[in-house]
Amino acid sequence: MGNYIPLLITVPCIAALLILSIPGRVRFVREAIAVLAVTVNLIVTLILFRGNATFSMPWAGFGFEFILRMYHFSGFIVLATAGFGFLVTIYSTVFMNGKKYLGQFYAYLLLSVGATNGAVLADNLALMLFFWEGLLLFVFGMIAIGGKNAFKTATKSFIIVGISDLCMLAGIALAGYLCGTLKISAISLPVAGLSGVAFVLLVIGAISKAGSMPFHSWIPDAAIDAPLPFMAILPASLEKLLGIYFLARITLDMFKAIEGTWASMLLMIIGVITILLAVMMALIQKDYKKLLSYHAISQVGYMILGIGTMVPAGIIGGLFHMINHALYKSCLFLTGGSVERQAGTTDLTKLGGLLRKMPVTFTCFFIAAASISGVPPFNGFFSKELVYDGALERGFIFYAGALLGSFLTAASFLKLGHAAYLGTLREEHKGVKEAPLPMLVPMIAIASVCVFFGLWNSFPLRHFIQPILPAESGAPSLPIATGAPLSTGLVVMTLIALAAALLNHFYGYKKTGSGVKASDHIHYAPALRGIYDKAEQGILDPFNIGMHWAAFVSRVGWLCDRAIDWLYNVLIVQASLLIASGIRRLHNGSYKTYILWSLAGLVFVIYFLLRTV
Repeated sequence: MGNYIPLLITVPCIAALLILSIPGRVRFVREAIAVLAVTVNLIVTLILFRGNATFSMPWAGFGFEFILRMYHFSGFIVLATAGFGFLVTIYSTVFMNGKKYLGQFYAYLLLSVGATNGAVLADNLALMLFFWEGLLLFVFGMIAIGGKNAFKTATKSFIIVGISDLCMLAGIALAGYLCGTLKISAISLPVAGLSGVAFVLLVIGAISKAGSMPFHSWIPDAAIDAPLPFMAILPASLEKLLGIYFLARITLDMFKAIEGTWASMLLMIIGVITILLAVMMALIQKDYKKLLSYHAISQVGYMILGIGTMVPAGIIGGLFHMINHALYKSCLFLTGGSVERQAGTTDLTKLGGLLRKMPVTFTCFFIAAASISGVPPFNGFFSKELVYDGALERGFIFYAGALLGSFLTAASFLKLGHAAYLGTLREEHKGVKEAPLPMLVPMIAIASVCVFFGLWNSFPLRHFIQPILPAESGAPSLPIATGAPLSTGLVVMTLIALAAALLNHFYGYKKTGSGVKASDHIHYAPALRGIYDKAEQGILDPFNIGMHWAAFVSRVGWLCDRAIDWLYNVLIVQASLLIASGIRRLHNGSYKTYILWSLAGLVFVIYFLLRTV
């Protein structure tokens, strides 16, 4: 079976190259090739899933191996990648119809699927980095073919993720040096000394790919500028799966990052900060896609927090939340695409009343929004409860931050749903119809899985998630395997947080009379208004801060260059000319002057000799 593993890379990549060779005037052939490629990819994945197989061959010389390993964890991620790739491609056949650069879009999409498969299956850090960086290039390309500011956004994403990837490169080199091998399954290092440095560098690469703070700020820009299916397939699903997969490999396999270590504390702090800061920004957005993009960032925090607890409940919750997030976030972006295509805008101030025109889209939105908000009995509720349990075991402050994030998440989705689907239908939208069937089917399929993974959550937990943890972790004995939450008290607190979000929305709506302004009392609160203003202006954007520092350093460097240039080309030249001019005036041709200079020199020599005797 191992000989079939390379098909998961070669089939999407060959199809992508074939699509690029087809002239633009030929219709539907590119779509047919793309659908065929993702279908074959899905079939091969289903055949290989749950099997243990390895493909290996010499590669690049110097003892490097092109080694791909399919086992339970990598197979699970590849299966999810294949499923999302298939559904988003079906969706794109309608959404992208008539758009520019259609061939490039499908090529980048397929190349992204192939690169993700390669990075997940690679059992060699150098090989994984090869596919990892390839995905960065394809992300750049897919963003760049978007709107008028797309190239600027693509460059921003390339710089941010590229810098973090350089950190990961250094971490790979250091880990390989310390362990004497680049084979992932053979690496085992402590989180101390140089090994601790390698751990941090690798974590930077993993959480950056997943979209965590502070490597996040390109995602909201891409939500506006990139083609919408890009958001559903990459920031919402593939990059989250890949980043969190590698983070789990780092913490569970490569390093001994056990409970109570500084490494565990670092991850939990990053997780809580990402949850809160990103959801606070989501709360004030007035664009459908941009609001979703900030939630794509915030939800990564729950995954990092869960894995960072280093306790079985938290780790399982973080991994379960990884797949749940990919499900409901992709579904949410697809509903946003339906609204954009049918209503012509995603500006929440220009929407309203679409429920009566797009009931299927609204139903899918409702299920996905309830899932991400942690409403029982949908899938997000159960993964969050596990994360809460693990966080509370490690410290109340982490649990409190995660619970506050759930309150703000629910509040922002009440605002989004009210603004887009409820209220009065605008005159210009009275002719709006439901999205075409090829766009509805992927949304319905993903929403159905959200329901299934909630009502029958023991199925994914038993068959997909728990086998990832080592047997000695105690995970198989967790009560969650039966499908029941671990703590009734935590469930009660979650329900209180959700009820508080509902009351908050009613208060805001009554105060402003507008669904889109229902969170303005938080936005313009005295303690928050100034911070929000700075954040919206980009003043607090880590990328902008870094660019300002880069500009400052560049300016200082330019001034130093000019100073050195002035020293050599102006000061020294002028001083030489001045001295030469003075010497020229002293040499006036008078023998008396020359005799006096000679006598002065003789006196100086005699004085010097007397001093040294």
